[in-house]
Amino acid sequence: MIPEKLKNNSYVLYIAVITLVLFRLLLIAKIPLLDKTEARYAEIARIMWETNKWIVPQIDYGIPFWAKPPLSTWLSAGSYIAFGVNEFASRLPSFLLNIALIVLAGKMVKKSGVSFYLPGFILLTMPEFLIHTGVVSTDTALLFCVTIMMLSFWKTMYDDKKTYWNYLFFVALGLGLLAKGPLIMVLTFPPLFIWCCLEPGRFKALFSKFSIILGFLITVVIAIPWYYLAEKETPGFLDYFIIGEHYKRFVVSGWNGDLYGKPKTQPLGMIWAFMFAFGFPWVQIVFYKIWKNRKLILKDSWISFLVLWLLWTPVFFTISKNILHTYMLPVTIPIMFLMVHWWEDFATKKTLIRMALFFPAVVFIAYFAVFATGKIDFYMNSDKYILEQTMEKKENTTLPIYYWKEKNYSGQFYTNGRAQLIKEASQLDSVFKLNKKLILITLIQRDEAVPKQYLDQMILTESNYKTAIYIRK
Repeated sequence: MIPEKLKNNSYVLYIAVITLVLFRLLLIAKIPLLDKTEARYAEIARIMWETNKWIVPQIDYGIPFWAKPPLSTWLSAGSYIAFGVNEFASRLPSFLLNIALIVLAGKMVKKSGVSFYLPGFILLTMPEFLIHTGVVSTDTALLFCVTIMMLSFWKTMYDDKKTYWNYLFFVALGLGLLAKGPLIMVLTFPPLFIWCCLEPGRFKALFSKFSIILGFLITVVIAIPWYYLAEKETPGFLDYFIIGEHYKRFVVSGWNGDLYGKPKTQPLGMIWAFMFAFGFPWVQIVFYKIWKNRKLILKDSWISFLVLWLLWTPVFFTISKNILHTYMLPVTIPIMFLMVHWWEDFATKKTLIRMALFFPAVVFIAYFAVFATGKIDFYMNSDKYILEQTMEKKENTTLPIYYWKEKNYSGQFYTNGRAQLIKEASQLDSVFKLNKKLILITLIQRDEAVPKQYLDQMILTESNYKTAIYIRK
């Protein structure tokens, strides 16, 4: 027999949301920082925390990181001050930002009689949003700023008088410039402009309801000082960040100017595949409803607003080959609001709920299955466990640590910045002459590249599927 409470969709949503939030909180504390991207941003924040240099993030000591503004780094570094340097502290800001969006959306829809937990359920069962609820990245901060901007615009346009939403729009714009740069304007201004063009009088309402001059002054005060100080401290930053990261990265296929990695070349239009894969199952349902109601969309200001918000991002990135699946994260919010709007149209809500729980269930099963096998230290894309196992022996804790050819950021993080990089055999020779005992870490595929005369002097002590740790005899 099914308990009476579980026949109530609102109660099921409540249980599901609370469970997913707690499970995600568990993951941010238990899963080690993963290479490359997440561990890289956590290490950048750790260096900022350690060196107390808060203007220009550093990808390694003395090497500026120009690829992204510092907002997410500031948040993680600040979290280290409060909670210490660990996985939980580095991920907590992104977790809290997404929870804040869930609460905000819940309060908005509750006024229309919809369950407070429905937005959270939809978002937390969407793979892209669930993944980023507790991942060290710049994309979560960008999502937060884009969402606040768009909702502030809507609220301001439909309030009879000026409210704090008017000013919040410009605050979010300023923070967005510190989260990921001018991309915040690229993702928000065009759909807002097109939406205003759809109906006479919207531009007049815009200029009468927004404190535009004061608002842009607020944005300037928030964002511009950092850009000025970053360029002053590390000349060349603006050219690389504005031209390289915001133009060449997206329009130049195989752009080789990236200082911090290899360009992610994808087929044209790959953003749509990412959206349909990482927005499952809700994006498929929403597009079905958009097509079914296509003749009515422009007649409803809220639906047209959300549809433009949803479509603009994939349309913009269609012409780009240098993309990641994270680029579809900003559209998770309009997908959710559209799904909430059409929720009452569906007679088989329980079927939707069961289908939506597929991805979280897979993650849940995979997590506990890996733990049950006792092989989590082998399968995780992180050097945390093999480093911990190596350092269990007291005599190893003071040994110098070197990476051969390529350094894993997780190794840099979990050694508190002690790990150094050896790129050439000549450097290896010098290091062996200086140190009677040392730790050499190499990627498995690079083992054979280590000259035999040096490998013969070492013992393999720990390894996982990608990394091996040697100690000199």
